[in-house]
Amino acid sequence: MTNLLHCLEKRGLLEAATQENLHEIFEKPTKIYLGFDPTADSLHLGHLVGIIILAWCQKFGHTPYVLIGGATGRVGDPSGKSVERPLLLDEEIRKNVASIRKHFDTMLDFSNVKAKPEIVNNDTWLSPLHFLDFLRDVGKHFRVGNMLAKESVRSRINSEEGMSFTEFSYQILQAYDFYHLFKEKGVCVEFGGSDQWGNIVSGIDLIRKLCGKQVFGVTFPLLTRSDGKKFGKTESGAVWLSPDKLSPYQFYQYLITIPDADVTKMMRMLTFMELDEIAEYEKQMQKADYIPNTVQRRLAEELTRFVHGEEGLQAAQRATQAAMPGSKAVLDASVLEEVIKDMPSCEMSLEEVIGKKFVDIIVKVDLLPSKAEVLRMMKNGGMLLNNNKIEDPQRIIEKEDLVGGQYLLLGVGKKKKLLLHVKKL
Repeated sequence: MTNLLHCLEKRGLLEAATQENLHEIFEKPTKIYLGFDPTADSLHLGHLVGIIILAWCQKFGHTPYVLIGGATGRVGDPSGKSVERPLLLDEEIRKNVASIRKHFDTMLDFSNVKAKPEIVNNDTWLSPLHFLDFLRDVGKHFRVGNMLAKESVRSRINSEEGMSFTEFSYQILQAYDFYHLFKEKGVCVEFGGSDQWGNIVSGIDLIRKLCGKQVFGVTFPLLTRSDGKKFGKTESGAVWLSPDKLSPYQFYQYLITIPDADVTKMMRMLTFMELDEIAEYEKQMQKADYIPNTVQRRLAEELTRFVHGEEGLQAAQRATQAAMPGSKAVLDASVLEEVIKDMPSCEMSLEEVIGKKFVDIIVKVDLLPSKAEVLRMMKNGGMLLNNNKIEDPQRIIEKEDLVGGQYLLLGVGKKKKLLLHVKKL
């Protein structure tokens, strides 16, 4: 495929475009932009659709502009929201902008001279604007009737929560972003999620009125599961892209649990895997000898590498292997420090552990309720220390057992594990 939109369409990444023959626009190098508001100090799994599209733009020779909304983040986009976002302090927004900026260093190719990404912050052009001048020069081009007709506005106005003027004005600010990037950078295409259609069209109309020029918009579908719900949520919260908020191991583990009904769809949307290879995986999943989670592991590998780099992927795989019941993986402190974030763990002092019986330690950390139960499991080969079977009821814990001088990985059967952090007094 030589055309960006053909590629996106085949991978399920194209929702709508502002004109039918938009493929022609991408026959030559084009500048496009996509915006991200800094509502948190990390983007999440749902944002990956937009990021992967920026990466595809580069692969087809188009220059991506990443807009981080340092100004619009102070207002809050009402699109897709049933209640108004809580307003953030300016200092919080500045920290969020700096944190989000790091994502793109890993996931976009800044060595691509012909299509080198540019990251911009709309605070640099929106904050200096004078309110009265903005109302006179920009606001006059917007009709309240059209603004009220936007789905994101209409649904909120009819709700009990309603909508503040602050949120109502968001579409004007986003429209001005497109105008500014068109005028100053020559950006002529805005990409956005399907919930951004109204905001994108507002920008196109503003540029037509102010410059007499035609620009374009493209939307992509939001990342949803087969049951219609959004991806990216777990019991503990969002599936963050920042390793400070969600470790590569946790990110990898989430992807391994993706349902069969969704896994190849995510491969098409969020990886650069060839479509023929993905189709082959779909065939394998229908066979009687298919090994469960094979496709999920491949998805987890591709996405973890894209988000966290090769080093992050290797750390996630080492931790996964270490946490596997009966694993023969070589344990080291760095691996267990990763695992401790995700598996049951507790702390004991060096004096409480060294020289004590393995049987007693198991009971003390509540892995089993009694010594009799430990001994019974031991006879059945179900007691593990650092992934090695323990068969001697008199086995004593020694300093040499401590991984990195501070960890013991305790196991009962195939599934139950606990990481004991042994600390010096």
